[in-house]
Amino acid sequence: VQLQASGGGLVQAGGSLRLSCVASGRTFSRYSMGWFRQAPGKEREFVAASDWSGNTHYADSVKGRFTISRDNAKNTVYLQMNSLKPEDTAVYYCAASGVVGTTPRAEDNDYWGQGTQVTVSS
Repeated sequence: VQLQASGGGLVQAGGSLRLSCVASGRTFSRYSMGWFRQAPGKEREFVAASDWSGNTHYADSVKGRFTISRDNAKNTVYLQMNSLKPEDTAVYYCAASGVVGTTPRAEDNDYWGQGTQVTVSS
């Protein structure tokens, strides 16, 4: 599976962005898909995940502001980010995991996209 993330950019605090991640291959629907982020000088952290049927899991820091969704017919997973804060600034990565359900653990993910930069100005 190859993953291609896009949609990052520069936005003011309070604004919105939608990230997309397109996967190659015919087995996309079998994978749990997740979004992670890494800010400068910090470790990569979990943001959100969705299993094949649409069950979701969010980090506490983004609950109520971010929404993960997927379109299995288009091999695409999305991350809608609203009410963005400067602390959301990071490189965002999509990832695919073969685990059942969802997982917040980066090490459970088998495939990673290249990352897309999100910068939120105050």
